Amino acid sequence: MNASFFDSVLAAAASSGTLISILLGVVMFGMGLATRIDDFKVVFSRPKDIVIGCAAQFTVMPALAWALARSFGLDDALTVGVVLVGCCPGGTASNVITYLAKGDLALSVGMTGVSTILAPLLTPALTWILAGETVEVDTAGMFIGILWVVILPICLGFAARHFCPKATDRAVRYMPAVSSVAIAVIIALVLAANARRIADGGLSVFMVVILHNSCGLALGYLIAAALRLAEPKRRALCIEVGMQNSGLAASLAATHFAAYPMAAVPGAIFSVWHNLSGAFVARIFTRRDAARRD
Repeated sequence: MNASFFDSVLAAAASSGTLISILLGVVMFGMGLATRIDDFKVVFSRPKDIVIGCAAQFTVMPALAWALARSFGLDDALTVGVVLVGCCPGGTASNVITYLAKGDLALSVGMTGVSTILAPLLTPALTWILAGETVEVDTAGMFIGILWVVILPICLGFAARHFCPKATDRAVRYMPAVSSVAIAVIIALVLAANARRIADGGLSVFMVVILHNSCGLALGYLIAAALRLAEPKRRALCIEVGMQNSGLAASLAATHFAAYPMAAVPGAIFSVWHNLSGAFVARIFTRRDAARRD
């Protein structure tokens, strides 16, 4: 079997979206396994913080996505891809980055959970509002897709933790590695299917992704600062707002916008970039803390 055969297989898998959806479901199942009831206590003990964070999540990033796509004159496929990234909930990696940044981890976990629960309603609705004039948006299909690919696996993981705690404790040790591999394969599938298109004119989308993430991080922190939230909360909002569930964006693009193959590319690029920028931001915060101690 030659290389072109494998390229064809990768392209077919990526364009159908089936394998990408399965892999994202594995990641979400891992999130469910790692979720405890205690993680939601912050929702009830500090509802104001959660409301502020989720409001910022679902306004700042969608608005930035639309504005950047328009400013750079992206075509329809890339525009809907960038908008999808902006309209998705917070990413699971944000909790790890918040921990490394010495931010408010409970707030970060609570925001990720609540924004994910809201995603079946808000992600399709916001995508339709911002991209509906550009492409046809199947809001009902997206709603059902998010339920199947995100909410159901999380619920199954959560149930497994509740009914099989010993087995779950063993499995949770390996899930970060499994999730990382799954995300890496999603990225590889999308990029392999669109390598030629990216090479022909993909520089602008890289710039948009970098600006989208960077502005989201900055605005998340500035909003929290303007509201005079404590420093750990500012860091949590910074990271939660700036880091998206871009794997979900890639899955939705491949499944519901198959006529626009490049729509999955912004999500794939964002998946790589936001982990690098998140680690960089966490490093800045920890160095600031060290400088203050000295």
